[in-house]
Amino acid sequence: MSCCLPDVDAVSNLPASLAKGPSREELTLSSRVLPNGVRQTDLAVPGVHCGACIANIESTLGNLDGVEYARVNLSTKRVSVRWRENAGAPPITEALGQLGYESHLFEQGADEKDETLAELIRGLGIAGFAAGNIMLLSVSVWSGAEAATRDLFHWLSALIALPALAYSGRIFFRSAWGALRNGRTNMDVPISIGVLLAYGMSLYETATHGPHAYFDASASLLFFLLIGRTLDHIMRERARVAVKGLARFAARGATILHGDGTSTYLPVGDIEPGMNIMLSAGERVPVDARVLKGRSDLDCAIVSGESDPVAVEPGAELRAGTLNLTGPLTIEATAKAQDSFLAEMMRLMEAAESGRGGYRRIADRASALYAPVVHLTAFLAFIGWMIAAGDFHRALTIAVAVLIITCPCALGLAVPIVQVAAARRLFENGIMVKDGSAMERLAEIDTVVFDKTGTLTLGMPRLVNSNEISARDLALAAAIALHSRHPISRALAETQDGKSAAEWSFDAVQEVPGFGLEAAIGDNVYRLGRAAWALAEAGSIVGTVLSCNGEKLAAFSFEDRLRAGAAAAIAELHDRQIAVEIVSGDRSDAVAAVASALGISRISAGVLPSGKVERLDALKAEGRRVLMVGDGLNDAPALAAAHVSMAPASAADIGRSAADFVFLRESLAAIPLTLDTSREANRLIRQNLVLAVVYNAIAVPIALLGFVTPLVAALAMSLSSVIVIANGLRLGTGKSRRSACESEAAKPTTKVFPTKEAMAS
Repeated sequence: MSCCLPDVDAVSNLPASLAKGPSREELTLSSRVLPNGVRQTDLAVPGVHCGACIANIESTLGNLDGVEYARVNLSTKRVSVRWRENAGAPPITEALGQLGYESHLFEQGADEKDETLAELIRGLGIAGFAAGNIMLLSVSVWSGAEAATRDLFHWLSALIALPALAYSGRIFFRSAWGALRNGRTNMDVPISIGVLLAYGMSLYETATHGPHAYFDASASLLFFLLIGRTLDHIMRERARVAVKGLARFAARGATILHGDGTSTYLPVGDIEPGMNIMLSAGERVPVDARVLKGRSDLDCAIVSGESDPVAVEPGAELRAGTLNLTGPLTIEATAKAQDSFLAEMMRLMEAAESGRGGYRRIADRASALYAPVVHLTAFLAFIGWMIAAGDFHRALTIAVAVLIITCPCALGLAVPIVQVAAARRLFENGIMVKDGSAMERLAEIDTVVFDKTGTLTLGMPRLVNSNEISARDLALAAAIALHSRHPISRALAETQDGKSAAEWSFDAVQEVPGFGLEAAIGDNVYRLGRAAWALAEAGSIVGTVLSCNGEKLAAFSFEDRLRAGAAAAIAELHDRQIAVEIVSGDRSDAVAAVASALGISRISAGVLPSGKVERLDALKAEGRRVLMVGDGLNDAPALAAAHVSMAPASAADIGRSAADFVFLRESLAAIPLTLDTSREANRLIRQNLVLAVVYNAIAVPIALLGFVTPLVAALAMSLSSVIVIANGLRLGTGKSRRSACESEAAKPTTKVFPTKEAMAS
C-alpha cells in the first residue's frame, strides 16, 4: 500500500494548534527518562490498522529532528518514540496529525472497549441483508421483467442499497477520505471509488430507464470485503499485552520505619534507597531490597521460575515483586521502584512486544502495490476507451468494471479465512492461538528454547518412598503438612487426601520460616522439615525428615516427572532439523539431568529473566528464529521477546498472556502439531494469494477489452472470493496428523528427577 509522506520540514513548522493529540509540553512531562540524555514517549494511535500504517508512521517520525527511534505496536496501537532531550520534544503529534492519525497519551493497563469490532459486525450484517434482498429482486430483472417492473425493482434496490452504502460503506469511506485528505492513498481508496461509482451509475441508469443497474454489485462488494476485514480484525485483536498482567505483581506501597520508632505508609514511587521497610507475611517486596532482620520463605517464581520457596535471612538480596510467604522481615530499600527488578521486567516486555508488533504479515506485504496499480489500470482503461470510442458512458462503465473486478476481496480473505480454519483445528486439539501472525512466525522457526520446571517437567513434587515409611509416620507427617502451603508440604498432605487430619490433635503447630513445621502433642515435639534443623544430630542426612524430640522417624524423597510426550516431541523437532536447547533458572545439575534424558545437548542454568532475553537476542543476532516455550513468571519477557512463543495452560497468568500459543493438555505433542498446522496454513495462504493474482491476471484483460459489465465484475469478484474461502477451509476439514509424541503421551511417564527436598529450599 503506497502513500505520500509529508515533508519533514513542513511538519516541524506546523503550529501546535494543528496537532491531534497532546502538546509538546505534555509529551515532555509524560516521557520516561532513559540513559544518555534520551527520553521515550508512548502514544496511543487508534487509527493504526495495517502494515502500511506502520511503515508510514515509523518512516515519518523516524525522520524528525532529534528522534532516534520510532516503533509502532500494531496489537496495542501504541507508538513509541525515543528522542534526544537536548533537542527538545519533536513535533510528534503534529506529524501524526498530518498523516491523518489522532493520538493521546498511552496509559498502560487501560481497558478500552473494542468498538471497531462491534462496528464491523453491524456493518457486515447490514451489507449482507442488503446484498441478499437486492439479489432476490435482480432475479426478476435477469428473467426479463417488463420495463415498468424493472424500473420499480431498480428503485427498490436503490432504497435497500442506500443504508448499506451509508452505514457499511463508511468503514471504507472514512479511511479513504482520511488518506486522500492528507495526500496519501490506501487500499480503501479504490474500494470506495468502485462502490460509489457503481451506485451512482446505477442511479443514472434507473433514472433514465436503462436496462442495467448494479446495486447488487455495490452491496455484494461491501459484504465480501467486510467478511475479510472482520475475520482479520478478530485475529489481530486476540493479541494482548502481558505487561498489564505483570503490573499486578507490583506493590502499591509499603510501611516505612523511622529512626524514632514511628512508621508511615508511602506509595511505592516515593520509596528511596536506604529507607527501612516492614514487610509482613503475604506482602510483595515493593522495591529491590536487602534483609536487615528476620527469617522467612519467599516465592521467587517471578525471578527463577522455580515453585520451591526460597529461605532468606539477614543479608539476603530481595527482588521487587517477590512474595513474602511466612515470617515478617525488616528490609532496606536498595533501589527506587523505577530502577527495580519488576520495572526492568516490564521494560523488557514492552520492548519485546513493540518489536513483535513491527512484524509485517504476508497480506500486508502482498498488498503493497495494490492501490496504485488498480488506480492506474482503471484510469488507463477510461482514457483508452475515451480515445478509442469517444463514449463517456461506456468508458466510465468499463473503468468501474475494472475497479470492481480487481477489488481485493479475495486478497482480503486469503489470510484470515485460513487462519480462522487453522485456529479452529488447533482449538480442537487443545491449543489456543492468540494472533494470526503467530502462525506465520511459527512456520519460520529453526530453533526451540525450553524452560525446564513446569515446561519439560511438571514442576510438582511427588513422594516416591512411601513404601519405606510406616503408615503411622506418614499419616503424622501429612497431618502436620496440612498447616503449610509449601510445595513439599502439599505433596505430603496429598498422600492422605486429608484423612490424617482427623486422626491427630496437636496442642500447637507453628511454621518456622526457612526451616519447616513444628508441632507439639503433650511433651513430644515433632518437626517436619530441613534435616539439620529437625534432628539433634543430622550427620550426613539431607532433605526433608520427620523427627520426634530430635530423633528421626522418617526421611522423605520426592521427584519431579517429565511432561507427557516430552521425549517424542524433542525427537520430532530434531527430525525436522530444528535446534533445541534449555535455558532455565534452576540448578545446573537438575537442568543437566533433564537434558540428558531428552537428548538435548545445549543447556544454560541459573539464568535470570534478563539473561533469557539476552540469550534470545544472541540467537537472533546469529540469524536464528526462535520458538520460546516456558511457563513461569520469569519466562514472560523471554516469551514476548522470542520470534514466537508457547506456554502450557498451567503457566502463570502473565506467562499465558505473553505467549502466542497456549496448549491446554499436558502433552508436549502440542508443539510439533502446532508447527505442522502453521506450516500448512502458510502454504494455503500462499496458494490463496496466487489464486488471487491468477484471477486478476485473467479477469483484468477481459474487463479492459470491455467484455465485462459491473454486474458481471461483481459476480466474478464474488466467485474468486468463494474459491479462496473453499481453498482456505480445506485446512479445517482435514484430519489432524497424529504425531509420534501424541502416541507417546498416552503412555505413563516414568522418568523422574530428584527435587530440592528441603522444606525451606
